[in-house]
Amino acid sequence: MLASMSANPRVAHLLELADKGPALRAALAEEVAALLLDWPVDCPADMRPVFENLLAKTAREIEPETRAKLRVQLYGDRALAARVLPKEKDPLPSLIDNARKGADITHTLAETLGLDAANTAEILKEASGEALAIACKGAGLNRLAYSTLALLALPQGGDPNLRLALYDHVATLDAARTLRSWRGARLRITATAAE
Repeated sequence: MLASMSANPRVAHLLELADKGPALRAALAEEVAALLLDWPVDCPADMRPVFENLLAKTAREIEPETRAKLRVQLYGDRALAARVLPKEKDPLPSLIDNARKGADITHTLAETLGLDAANTAEILKEASGEALAIACKGAGLNRLAYSTLALLALPQGGDPNLRLALYDHVATLDAARTLRSWRGARLRITATAAE
């Protein structure tokens, strides 16, 4: 069965990555996730569990930052994410607790969002809260988490009610797409001046 599937160039590439060992685990995980999210018509449906198992095994072997990126990539299919991603300690309580204490939350939030620390710092500098609303919604963080971070971690100023309302106006799928596009890009978010 795998031999017939290897006729599909995408599947053949995945099998090649799987043979390369731990060095390419992150690439393998991202590509298997993309395959599962957009299953090719020329691949038999009974092979999906094989690739789900491969993704589950690979997800346990990759670093937390890559796992966070994978979690966002799979956000559109929560059932698949629940099957293949390992259960992790919820970083949200410590993130909110640290925000309440006034501690630096950049690295914890970066891990949660699947972004690097520099891009996360840019998001936390943006005064309107729009970038944070997009990032939180795209990563599946709830409104309470966004509201807490928006009030405690963003620069002060402006109307807090407008800042809090942003979360409700962000479309989830658009936010997930935007968050994915922010990965690997160098963000330069212009802070909105509070007047």
